[in-house]
Amino acid sequence: MATYIVLLGPPGVGKGTQAKILAKSTKLVHVSSGDLFRENLKNQTELGKLAKSFMDKGDLVPDDVTISMIRDRISRHDCDAGAILDGFPRTPTQADALEKMLTEFHGQVDAVPYITAAEDILVERTGGRWSCRAQGHIYHQKFSPPKKEGICDVDGSELYQRDDDKVETVTKRIRVYLDQTMPLVEYYRKRGKLLEINGMEAVEQVTQKLLSALKK
Repeated sequence: MATYIVLLGPPGVGKGTQAKILAKSTKLVHVSSGDLFRENLKNQTELGKLAKSFMDKGDLVPDDVTISMIRDRISRHDCDAGAILDGFPRTPTQADALEKMLTEFHGQVDAVPYITAAEDILVERTGGRWSCRAQGHIYHQKFSPPKKEGICDVDGSELYQRDDDKVETVTKRIRVYLDQTMPLVEYYRKRGKLLEINGMEAVEQVTQKLLSALKK
């Protein structure tokens, strides 16, 4: 039976970092829905074109398009043993569709780690990021500031803040995520698959707790 892990966590909690570490530790493929969208859009696949037709109108991409992208990805042989799903499912409806889909691949969702942190910590981590205009080097005004304010250490170009890195935008993104994800958290909690992990500690400590919870 193939093993599938659904990784949940709000922006700024370090989910992407933990997903990569987890993939190495478990030898499972990390499947990010965001990466899949970008891959399909870039390669102009039929699914990518279909998704773009909705995005261009400002509409949400329908579940069946997203699910088709996931199905296409996990049908590849590198997912024969299972995968770590990051960014999908986002709703109980998608979770139901995932369960049905996984029966086709002789798999099931075995665990759902949910990495959490206080909202103010998430805002502090995610807001305050600055990028350089030349090559996109990333800085943080508190955690990794440049040597000279407003100037990139590497290429000397001007630093600027993207709209989605501004505190007010980050705060909204986090609240939207938490509001939208709560029904999914409860969905997996009722099924006894949710593993709550404190994401406010150092990366290494979060990793250890994550691996320990999965072993149990």
